Amino acid sequence: MFLKKRTKAKNFSLPDQEGIMHSLDEYAGKWVVLYFYPKDDTPGCTVEACQFRDNFPRFKRSQTVVLGVSVDSVKKHTKFVTKYDLPFTLLSDEEKKVVNLYGVWAKKKFMGREYMGILRTSFLIDPSGMIVKVYEDVKPDGHAEEILRDIREMNKE
Repeated sequence: MFLKKRTKAKNFSLPDQEGIMHSLDEYAGKWVVLYFYPKDDTPGCTVEACQFRDNFPRFKRSQTVVLGVSVDSVKKHTKFVTKYDLPFTLLSDEEKKVVNLYGVWAKKKFMGREYMGILRTSFLIDPSGMIVKVYEDVKPDGHAEEILRDIREMNKE
């Protein structure tokens, strides 16, 4: 079960693509896009990551941190970041603690086969640490722009 809108985002610590530990609490006072994706260097995940990359200057201007999370290793994240010149942080959750904490590790089906995996989901967290939007069943193409529009609208309020 996903963490819900209007709840406090749960803190965690995970290593990034360089092995440096990050905790969600480090980003207090900033907007955070916490996006969970299935696997590095696969078609949908690459589209999603490259669109975050291409829109990264806009995220920076809105003082928004982008954090991608998958169960891939630090080494795989390093290759993915290098191959696509990704300017944001990818976090490695090999032990599946955070994907379970956020409710995005679940049974999936593909071509009649059931398996456990990450449900492509993003959480928009406001500067006070509250989840203000949950994006379920994310379509990679256009997702970064959708989040930017939502941040712009919320900043007007």
